[in-house]
Amino acid sequence: MDYKILIKLFVPEIEQVYELYIPINKTVYQVCNLLNLIVKDISKDAYPQKNIIHLCNHRTGELYKYEELIRNTNIRNGTELIIY
Repeated sequence: MDYKILIKLFVPEIEQVYELYIPINKTVYQVCNLLNLIVKDISKDAYPQKNIIHLCNHRTGELYKYEELIRNTNIRNGTELIIY
């Protein structure tokens, strides 16, 4: 799977952690929209009340710009991200 990477996703609002594959050829904005759908689908009744608007590196605190392609960021296999 050269076009997807495995990330660990922290969702503080519902206190859950997920391991997910995300596409590298999409923008951060597109991935945020995709993560909204995925989290709502897999979290059952405990989904976040608001949509994800920011994607942040869990270790460095770096906030990713919407227009950046995932492949042009420092997000790689095993990266831990927070959404809020």
